[in-house]
Amino acid sequence: MEVGSAASRPSVDEQRRALSAELEAALLHEVRREWHRLNDGHFRGALRAPSFSLPEATSRLGRFDAASRTLELSREFCVSQPWPLLVEVLKHEMAHQYVFEVLRAEDESAHGPAFREVCERLGIDARATGLPAQGEPAAEEDRVLGRIARLLALAESSSVHEAESAMNAAQRLMLKYNLERAALRSSGRGGDARAYSFRVLGKPTGRVTESERMIATILGDHFFVEVIWVPVYRAFEQKRGSVLEICGSTENLEMATYVHSFLVQAGDRLWAEHQQRLGIASNRDRRTFLAGVMGGFYAKLNQERRSQQKEGLVWVGDADLRRYYKKRHPHVVTVRYGGAPRNDAHAQGRSAGQSLVLHRPLKSGPSGAGPKLLGR
Repeated sequence: MEVGSAASRPSVDEQRRALSAELEAALLHEVRREWHRLNDGHFRGALRAPSFSLPEATSRLGRFDAASRTLELSREFCVSQPWPLLVEVLKHEMAHQYVFEVLRAEDESAHGPAFREVCERLGIDARATGLPAQGEPAAEEDRVLGRIARLLALAESSSVHEAESAMNAAQRLMLKYNLERAALRSSGRGGDARAYSFRVLGKPTGRVTESERMIATILGDHFFVEVIWVPVYRAFEQKRGSVLEICGSTENLEMATYVHSFLVQAGDRLWAEHQQRLGIASNRDRRTFLAGVMGGFYAKLNQERRSQQKEGLVWVGDADLRRYYKKRHPHVVTVRYGGAPRNDAHAQGRSAGQSLVLHRPLKSGPSGAGPKLLGR
């Protein structure tokens, strides 16, 4: 192998351009891969693969050009927004492709009846502009969240009994609210079906830990949302991973986002206290301890649920939400994982989790911007 002379070596700018080209080629490969996955899952293989491009345009997030059969996604959008939002835009443009090439509804406007029907049937955001919707509470839902926030403020009490009672009261209020809404819908007095949306919580990761899976289970079993780990691509790292997505009504999304932030922060705090108390310098048992924390908190919530059931407050799920979830994720694969070692660190974490009281956090957490619930 020969080494080129100084004159033949690429300049720094040329090296950066080459790296950028490499990143773009990898990103286009992942976009194409995601297109095929969506075509199989949502459109039953009805579409033919188009050409893909990442233009510099900032006036639109994406576009399907029927004349050239090119699906465009804004380069800036692709590198600045989370992968799940890119997937939503990709779905939107694929719906345009489906309407034009399969339904052949060429006499309608771009966002006409055929397009809206396809989006409704497949759970795709049909809006012509703006980022894909992730849900914001309405006035009535805001009032409920305000009442819950006040209860969680009481859960900061130094009295263990008062704190536990306030947390349980907040859970019971949320349960009653969801039961009342479900009863109104089933009786036909609840108006239209609730508006459902989704949110992405936390940062993409290459490996989902047991404590992260336990947090997802807690949200899905106790906070009225559907949960799923969705695949993502991290463009600058050129790595695949996964991130937690939750689906639900806007007030339940708000509450679940709040709980997610609280539990991640609480886990970090409890581990730091555990290290200091026992003089532990390494993080070797951190994941095992955190798995115990979330397992202990989950057991605590299950115990409170049994008390609620004795009062006749039994949640059997939300059929409308399940339909929305199935539209978004028509093919779900269930994977089983091995748990963390059940050693002393796990037992101590579990004990800490069983003593944990959900209350109003003092700052926003790793889910992103703090939920509005925090500001009340």
